[in-house]
Amino acid sequence: MAHEERRRRCDALLHEYRRIVFKVAAVYAYHAEDRRDLAQDIALQVWRSFASFDPARPFATWLYRVALNVGLSHARRERDKPPMVGTEALDGLEGGSPIAEPDERLALLAGAIEALEPLERALALLYLDELPYREIASVLGLSETNVGTRIARLKQRLRRQMAAAAPDEEVRHGT
Repeated sequence: MAHEERRRRCDALLHEYRRIVFKVAAVYAYHAEDRRDLAQDIALQVWRSFASFDPARPFATWLYRVALNVGLSHARRERDKPPMVGTEALDGLEGGSPIAEPDERLALLAGAIEALEPLERALALLYLDELPYREIASVLGLSETNVGTRIARLKQRLRRQMAAAAPDEEVRHGT
């Protein structure tokens, strides 16, 4: 594939799947400026790695793998910063636009996800994005069984955290 054609194809796919880039950036960067920088880093790495993309495979799965690797590297560099709990983390989840007045349960969930280790955040993101276990396993380099086990444990832990932090009985009882 010629350089210019490859650039156009990469740009078109990145544009089509940009929500993945923004979601990963929102999960691994706490502030709007950091999310923009991380999204740019992801796009740059996608371009650098695009020659290794196999068009016979789903682009979204490959993009998640690249984006999450960049996000995990970013998280390792930022490890010393304390996690930010609050609604700012929800900015950008809808393609880069802030979410106005988020639902309290969504804010609690976002705070709980932010406190997770980087790999668990990736697992939560992919699960919430409704990827099949097979694809999650492929993206994260885990077995499907391991993915299923980790998701089940993660869901239990998040439910307990949500119930403990819930301001009212409605959330505690899941209604």
